[in-house]
Parts: sequence; C-alpha cells; structure tokens
Amino acid sequence: MKSHKTLIATALALGGSVAGSPAVAVELTISCGAVGAELALCEEGVAKWEEKTGHQVDIVSTPNSSTERLSLYQQILSAQSSDIDVMQIDVVWPGLLANHLLNLRDPLGEDAAAGHFDTIVANNTVDDRLVAMPWFTDAGVLYYRKDLLAKHGFEAPETWREMTDIAQEIQAAERDAGNDKMWGYVFQGRAYEGLTCNALEWVASHGGGTIVDADGEITIDNAEAARALDLAATWIGEISPNGVLNYTEEEARGIFQSGNAVFMRNWPYAWSLAQSEDSDVAGKVGVVKLPHGPDGDSAATLGGWNLAVSKYSEHPDLAADLVAFLTGKPEQKRRAIEGAYNPTIAALYEDEAVLEAVPFFGTLYDTFTNAVARPSAPTGDNYGRVSNSFFNAVHDVLSGDRGGAEALTRLDSELSRIKRRRW
Repeated sequence: MKSHKTLIATALALGGSVAGSPAVAVELTISCGAVGAELALCEEGVAKWEEKTGHQVDIVSTPNSSTERLSLYQQILSAQSSDIDVMQIDVVWPGLLANHLLNLRDPLGEDAAAGHFDTIVANNTVDDRLVAMPWFTDAGVLYYRKDLLAKHGFEAPETWREMTDIAQEIQAAERDAGNDKMWGYVFQGRAYEGLTCNALEWVASHGGGTIVDADGEITIDNAEAARALDLAATWIGEISPNGVLNYTEEEARGIFQSGNAVFMRNWPYAWSLAQSEDSDVAGKVGVVKLPHGPDGDSAATLGGWNLAVSKYSEHPDLAADLVAFLTGKPEQKRRAIEGAYNPTIAALYEDEAVLEAVPFFGTLYDTFTNAVARPSAPTGDNYGRVSNSFFNAVHDVLSGDRGGAEALTRLDSELSRIKRRRW
C-alpha cells in the first residue's frame, strides 16, 4: 500500500487525482486518520482490503483540526472534485455534506447498517438516505493519575469543584517535591470544534442546556451556563497552563502522557496510547465519567466519526465496498482492542477480548450510549456558524477578555442574528 502523508493545505491545489504508483486494477483515495494511532490503524485496515480485492488505496492526510478538515471537505465537494473517494466525517457533518454524498444503501443494500447503534444510523440518515456508515463513536471522559490520587489520599472527583481543588493540591505538592512541570488539568482549549465539545460538557453538566434546544430555540444565555464558563476560566494559569488555550487533543495528551498532568479530558482513543510501552504513565491511569456542576449530572459530548463516499467518486460501488469493510465487525473489533476506538456495533460491548483490552468500555457504557449531542440537527446547515460563535465566545471567557454572563449575552444576540437570517 502506498500512503500519502503530506497535508493538503487547500482544496484549490487539488487539480487532479492524487499521485501514486500505477493502480493494479482500480485506485481509490481515502481520507482517514488524524490523531494518535488513528492513521496507523486505518492503514492496516486498508491494507487488508487491498489484499482481499487486489485494488490500491492511497491515504490522503488532512488537518488534525476538525474545523479545518470540514472546510477542506466543503471546498473539495463544492468543486465536485473526485480527488477523495472516501471521507472520514464527523458525527455532526452528515446534514452539512449530505447533498454531496452517496446513498450507501444503493450499493450496499437496505440492511447496510444493521447491528450498528440506531441513534448513529439515524444521525447519518438524511432525507431517507444513508450518507455515512458508523465507524467509531466517542464521548468525552476524564483521565486521571490513579497513583497520584492514591498518594495524596483522594478519590476520583465527582464535581468540577472537587476536581479543581484536588488538582490544585496535588499540583502544588508535586511541584514542591521537584516536578515544576506538573499541572492539574489539561483539556482542549483552542478556539475550534474541540472547545465546543468541552464547553458543552461544562454547560450541560451545570444544568445550562445545550446551546440550542431540540426545537431550535436558543438557550445558552443563562446563569448556570455562565457559572460553568467562569469556573473554567479560573483554571487558566492556575491548574491549566496558559498554553491550553491553543491545545487540541494531541497537545493535551502529550502533557498528560509525559507525566505532567493530574487530570485530562479527552476521548477514549488516548487510553491505548497512555498504556503503551513508551508511555511515562503506563499502568498509572484511571478513567471515569466527567465531573458535573453542583446541581447537575455528568455530561459527555457525543463524538465519533463515520465513513462516507463522495457522490463525485469515479468508482462509487468499489468505494462503498471499502467503507463496508472498514466499518464491519472484524475491523471494529480490531480497532477497539488495538486503539481503544469505541465500536458502533452493540454486540462488541459484550465481547470478552474487547472488554479485557478496554475495561471502561463496560463500566462507562451508559456514558457512551447517553452522550449529549451538539445542536447540529436543529441548526442544520448553520451548525458550523453556531459552533464557531460558541467556541469563540468561550475562548474569550477562558482568555479573560469577558466574563461568562457578558460573553453569553453577546453570543445570544449573535445566534439570534444567524437564526433570523438562516434557520
């Protein structure tokens, strides 16, 4: 298999098919893999399909940032380019990209998604068209140094305030003991979609709603939401480094995995990496559900990725076959065991080998099946604008430019303008 590892900076630079060695029969391109072991696992899965079919697949690297990746996809698809046959798409993108994607039930049959979680299949179905196959699901979780909590006499926190206090105490003690690089908490604080996920968890777990409710009503301007953001702002420079304002998943993982953070919010993929042989925290990590506000319940943002076929692919049936293979039960089981990627096939959560490799798939099953959705359904094509407005407002609060109440009042006005014009 030949893989392209160069980043596509802009879709406008894609003037023809992705370069590669002559195809054995048919040459496809796929965009997959951005963080952690994701790219390697995709390469291995693709290689199995190549061996099975005799066709060749080139892997096209895309930005780590989901916001930048969406922009790239929109440019490629708007140009009706055939440069990428199979695209890895976020769980909030089917409605945005549906008009450019193949109905996978045409080549794969009406039962193409049988056995996958119904909620994700429904999410990926637009106007009765299955525009993407579920590949792996996600929900935010709290990683913690179980050795450090035990050493200092703490249990895993249940509330954000408890987490803040524990992080402060352990950070101070560890710095006094000689590790001046120790921080209490790392998360995804850059102004991008990952911050929308983090901040939605803070807000929802404080009882502050989900930005826009299921009926399309804007609900974000409330005291509970403001309180959640103001608490998060106190972390910056205290238990979280100032650099967290530019962290994505991998920057946060790097700090935690090097042994320099007590707590980390991240997705399940980080588990297998934290437990790897070259990890400084292997065997020292625990995973629990995220904390909640004083009167709220734990809330984990629904994440996950799917595989879709471009309507402009020159080989749509073959591309659909590749999607079916990569999202099938054997591949999902392998990815769960080797990379801690949450399956979208319910039966795999009862698989002994999967549960042995990733025990919290069993203990946090309810977290994954009851995760909080971002408001992509009620806002439709405008979700990107809504999310951008939200994460920029949150970033202003974290940066100290505005308090939570002021930022959310401004956000409410901005979302109201978007709603009047567009949804």
